[in-house]
Amino acid sequence: MATKEFKKAARIILVGAPGVGKGTQAERLMKRYPQLSTISSGDLLRGSVINKTPLGLEAEAFIRAGNLVPDEMILKLILNELKSKRWISSQSSVTGASPAQPSQNPSASFILDGFPRTATQASRLDSLIPVNLVISLITPVNIILSRIASRWVHAPSGRVYNTDFNAPKVTGKDDVTGEVLTKRVDDDEETWKLRLKKFDETSQPLLEHYDRKGALWTVKGNSSDEITPKLFQELESRFA
Repeated sequence: MATKEFKKAARIILVGAPGVGKGTQAERLMKRYPQLSTISSGDLLRGSVINKTPLGLEAEAFIRAGNLVPDEMILKLILNELKSKRWISSQSSVTGASPAQPSQNPSASFILDGFPRTATQASRLDSLIPVNLVISLITPVNIILSRIASRWVHAPSGRVYNTDFNAPKVTGKDDVTGEVLTKRVDDDEETWKLRLKKFDETSQPLLEHYDRKGALWTVKGNSSDEITPKLFQELESRFA
């Protein structure tokens, strides 16, 4: 795959239903645009807990009590990561009166993964750092359900296969170990219908928030291969 250079910083969020292929698109975008990296709120949280940072110790207390880690704490983790990369001013804070002034250097481009998930979280993020492109990935529900029905996993390694487009070399067997593939417990149609319905309910206010900001762009397709060229074209028109 040929690579392309950005001329200004891209600060991106991918929004899409479970099974739509956000991970696949993120990987392809980073291969296409070497200046682009991923900032995962989940990875930052796990890292801070493992390394027993002050924020990590605070977060661990919430987790042990069975509570969600507060948005404020996730924002601090994101802020610290951006500061460490020198993509925003070291003086920026979560309680600052105005948004941070982010670097416009193309190397300060990122995809923010895992946060925000709600319009309230998006508003808090706006007060920290402005996102300049929110991509809504849309694939028909029947296509997503078909993908899930065709999905098989090698549980010990986490390797995922799909009999429609990424089939194992030997039916029902892992390519590396030859061990038997299995279905995930929650990979049944009714469970997925509920997950997709819940996503629609929670994502709509988030998308409306970014639409009002003028940052929302929607792309539709039946497959990742259909969506990817449209993504490349849009990013290059905006940032390259």
